[in-house]
Amino acid sequence: MKSGDFADIQRRMEGAINAFKHDLASLRTGRASSNLLDAIQVKAYGTDMPLNQVANVTVPEPRMISVSVWDKAMVSSVDRAIREANLGFNPIVDGTNLRIPLPELNEQRRKELVKIAHGYAENARVAIRHVRRDGMDFLKKSEKDGDISEDDHRREADSVQKLTDDTIASVDSLLAAKEAEIMQV
Repeated sequence: MKSGDFADIQRRMEGAINAFKHDLASLRTGRASSNLLDAIQVKAYGTDMPLNQVANVTVPEPRMISVSVWDKAMVSSVDRAIREANLGFNPIVDGTNLRIPLPELNEQRRKELVKIAHGYAENARVAIRHVRRDGMDFLKKSEKDGDISEDDHRREADSVQKLTDDTIASVDSLLAAKEAEIMQV
């Protein structure tokens, strides 16, 4: 396998890790973070838009998120989108600002968040295995076409498998850290 092909496999696996990190950042652990609202889509001007394109999101206190909506007509849409996002938030509307107090996480909600984190981890593992499969298919095709020998195929397949194992281990360690953070009382 040419170094560019292996680099592409590495890049794609890193992309899966980065997407997983982004998903984990959107899970609430007890401290306020503007990332908690990243996934929210607001119905605006006849289309769905990310919340950060219709409002400014800040964290003035450790347990409070503030959303400043730019267009007064959009306040009710933003409020509805936050409530319907199923994050357990109840925004308080104050003019064009929404204040979102973060309630304490109870044991049941913590367990739900851990389940969600496990789902994100499984999605990341599946994406990584897809990249691995693509790499292995490329190696089989290269051997069949006579571009590489059987020994090169085995050696490269071992490299791809090791990269896959290392990347999945990274997902598992990130998941374990997030799980500990969520369950921390």
